[in-house]
Amino acid sequence: MKTYQITEWCHHFLETHVKPGDFCIDATAGNGWDTALLARLVGNEGTVLAFDIQETALENTRARLEREDLSHRVRLILDGHQNMEKYAQPDSVSCIVFNFGYLPSGDHALATRASSSIPAIQAGLSLLKKGGMMSLCIYSGGDSGFEERDALLAFLKDLDYKKYIVVLSQYWNRPNHPPIPAIIFKL
Repeated sequence: MKTYQITEWCHHFLETHVKPGDFCIDATAGNGWDTALLARLVGNEGTVLAFDIQETALENTRARLEREDLSHRVRLILDGHQNMEKYAQPDSVSCIVFNFGYLPSGDHALATRASSSIPAIQAGLSLLKKGGMMSLCIYSGGDSGFEERDALLAFLKDLDYKKYIVVLSQYWNRPNHPPIPAIIFKL
């Protein structure tokens, strides 16, 4: 039986949504797990942009992509996710993936913050094409606190229901502030 970690849960939705030839964005490349999945799903005809502000994250992602022979499908970008509009056209992206928090096994002081994460989501929503999907894994507690989580959830609650469907899930019986997966569909 699967344990359904938050990333596995979100990957389930990515696998049903992303098609060969799609253009996708991993807004927080981290260690490259989501980037590699997106690269496999878009196939040889598709493209993935992967953003991170840490060289180490992009090096980890590059190494993973090379091991899986997926590098030719991905462009790695050393820039903040809030700047993704510089690299893609409006209404052109099939799927955008976010993992909020800090790089696993990285410097916990370099965590995402609402001040850049909310503008990144806004930028991403403008890039999504109709029928496009955005996946968010919202981590909180411990080193990263709750400020970003609370700000993101408030932002998501106020998205126009005529333009977006926001589906929020929770691990109801897990202790210690489990992560929150959210999916946004652009109508």
